Amino acid sequence: MSLKPEHLLLPYYHEAAIARYTFLPENLHGGWDSPLSMIRGTVCSHWLLTAAALYFETGDMEVKARADFIVFEIGRCQKANGGEWCFSIPEKYLQLLKQGTRTWAPQYVCHKTMAGLLEMYRLAGNGQALEIVLAAAKWFLRYTDDISDERMREMMWEETGAMMEFFADLYSVTNDPDHLTLMRRYERKDLFDLLETGKNPLVNMHANSTVPEILGAARAYEVTGEERYRKLTERYWELAVDRCGMFVTGSQTAGEGWTPEHRHADRLCETNQEHCLVYHMMRLSDHLFQWRGERTYADYWERNLYNGIFAQGFWTEDGHSQTGVDELHRDFTYVAYHLPLHPGAKKVWGSRKDHFWCCHNTLLQANAESYRGLYYRDGNKLIVAQYQDSEVCLDMNGTQVSVTQQTDPCTGEIIRIEKTNREILNRPDYVKQKFTIHAEKPVRLDIALRMPWWLRDKAVITVNGKEVSYEVDETGFAVLHGEWSDDTIGLVLPKEIRAWPLPDQTDTVAFLDGPVALAGLCEDERTLYYSEKPEEILTPYRVRRWAEWLPDWKTTGQQQNIIFKPLYSIGHETYTTYFPVKKGE
Repeated sequence: MSLKPEHLLLPYYHEAAIARYTFLPENLHGGWDSPLSMIRGTVCSHWLLTAAALYFETGDMEVKARADFIVFEIGRCQKANGGEWCFSIPEKYLQLLKQGTRTWAPQYVCHKTMAGLLEMYRLAGNGQALEIVLAAAKWFLRYTDDISDERMREMMWEETGAMMEFFADLYSVTNDPDHLTLMRRYERKDLFDLLETGKNPLVNMHANSTVPEILGAARAYEVTGEERYRKLTERYWELAVDRCGMFVTGSQTAGEGWTPEHRHADRLCETNQEHCLVYHMMRLSDHLFQWRGERTYADYWERNLYNGIFAQGFWTEDGHSQTGVDELHRDFTYVAYHLPLHPGAKKVWGSRKDHFWCCHNTLLQANAESYRGLYYRDGNKLIVAQYQDSEVCLDMNGTQVSVTQQTDPCTGEIIRIEKTNREILNRPDYVKQKFTIHAEKPVRLDIALRMPWWLRDKAVITVNGKEVSYEVDETGFAVLHGEWSDDTIGLVLPKEIRAWPLPDQTDTVAFLDGPVALAGLCEDERTLYYSEKPEEILTPYRVRRWAEWLPDWKTTGQQQNIIFKPLYSIGHETYTTYFPVKKGE
């Protein structure tokens, strides 16, 4: 809400000749959203996507009012541009692309505007937004009418964004065959053809420009039912995740390209794990989870949430410093484009208005849309995919049911005499959740709880305080069958420290605390020594502050011990993620 509409809309006003400046306005956006950028205006588009999601989830009328105003102004620009063109860049960029002249991702810019408008219609009920999109789609239908298949294949190499996904989304709303035609025209045929041959076209290929295109295949399957699109999506996942492997964070890439299959040791660098890639791959895992219901996709979401979205998103000084903050360090940051994983790494944070990388934009969306991975419904089954404080409301054949999930901090207040403080003396080596169920009248509902990959031991489940037996099904979920009205479910998930070796250099490892990647606060790579197994190197450190358990660790038995912190809690410190390990004599 700190971003002003006049700054978000400036590229649209300028393109429509509504704004006439002979000087630079104050507080102008810089970086990728500056007036000189060929992709100016994408921030406004992502802002609309975010506002629509926020309003849909929270009902925030102030957000909706501002978003409705922005939609109205984009409509005003469209009218000034002749009734179809509603974008923040010149039509000439698209014509140049059609002629073979390279420009910086103009179709990506247009896709974002149309996607933001369509979400304002679908999630926020803004009818004008759909009218603007329908007129813009007519422009694209005419624009692509005379493009040969060969020329379109070449144009698709200029980072098209998720045009295919957008037109699939639009087709799902309108059922207009013209929009289905546009969806098919924007297939990334070169990529899809290679995926269908069994070859791996992803190695060393720019990752984040291809994931939006495979998201197009995923949506195409959902709106057409054509199995070819589903197979393409599943094949992409097999290559990108199963065969290329993952870093300890759960994500991938070096220099924004997929690594060779299970070859990571020489790819640890300053440009690992682009934030946009994390966001888009989480969206892909969401599609696959909805299709297949298998725990592995929800595990992937969780790992990338902690070690990508949280690790590269907003970071702020925790507010408990007794000595203040180093003046050289800002106490609030916005986004880290990459997550470096080499020895002696430092996160490079974006500024508030001077960079506006693509990752600023997906940061907006990721924070607004994280609720989408929490719960799923399959008929009379509620699937709990993530363990976060949240509430979900269901309509079960006319009966309203709410399920509230809370994480138990396992502490009491510090200034009260509390039993919890006397009973729990050590930092818990488990995650403890409580689910409170309320229904207007008793309802039959199956509740499926994910049994995550990182469990140390079997989870403990209680219903109304009594432990119950359960079986884990083939998808990795424990399903509780019953009739619920006013009930509670308790869940204890035991966790432990795990070593995560490099696949091609197994004597070099990183560490995980449950799903959370840890990093050592040191400026170089150091060999760590252990007696029986690498996991024993770490011991709890600085575990308690007032009424709060802290997540830090420290090496033990080393010549010089190192403090380890979750990657998501590191702001400006220098850190190392992977360490050579040796068994001591």
